[in-house]
Amino acid sequence: MSANSLLAKKLTEMVCRQLLLIMAENEKDMQTNGQATDSENENSMPEENMSNNSGESELEKKEQEISELRDKYLRLQAEFDNYRKRTAKEKMELLQTAGKEVIVSLLDVLDDSDRAIKQLENTTDVEAVKDGVKLVFNKLKNTLQAKGLKPMESIDTPFDPDLHDAITEIPAPTPEQSGKVVDVLQPGYYLNDKLIRHAKVIVGK
Repeated sequence: MSANSLLAKKLTEMVCRQLLLIMAENEKDMQTNGQATDSENENSMPEENMSNNSGESELEKKEQEISELRDKYLRLQAEFDNYRKRTAKEKMELLQTAGKEVIVSLLDVLDDSDRAIKQLENTTDVEAVKDGVKLVFNKLKNTLQAKGLKPMESIDTPFDPDLHDAITEIPAPTPEQSGKVVDVLQPGYYLNDKLIRHAKVIVGK
């Protein structure tokens, strides 16, 4: 059950308990007023009228309290419903814009890639092309690292099924590399220290 549902349930139970208590007190007062003793029956008519007026006043007071509690419950229910709708809207907006910051930071890399492609069409200098590709790649890597992306170090580490996907096994080049990662086909990555992709590796045996 969600936190919102638990809150609504607790509010409803609280108001209902108060209503039941007031109704029980009201019923008790009515029973007390209805159980008159013989000596009370011998009282004068004015005293009976005063007693009846007092009982009616108590009844009206209890009914007013019940009405006030009912109104309070309805207001709380309306406020909670508005809160639930508002938080649902904010959550939806957050999900829709969660990747905006990362996308905006990658636009510069996209612009550099476009310029590099245009230069490839007109240049014959292979070294310049290589340097341009390296610059774009380093900019992309630095941008992603600034957002919390970190590559996994796997070479010469013990094979760990929680981190690695073993593609195949080969004879270990040295005895010390037995049971360890000897090559990486696809690196694994962490995002803010949380694993987001397993590394595809070759394991020595």
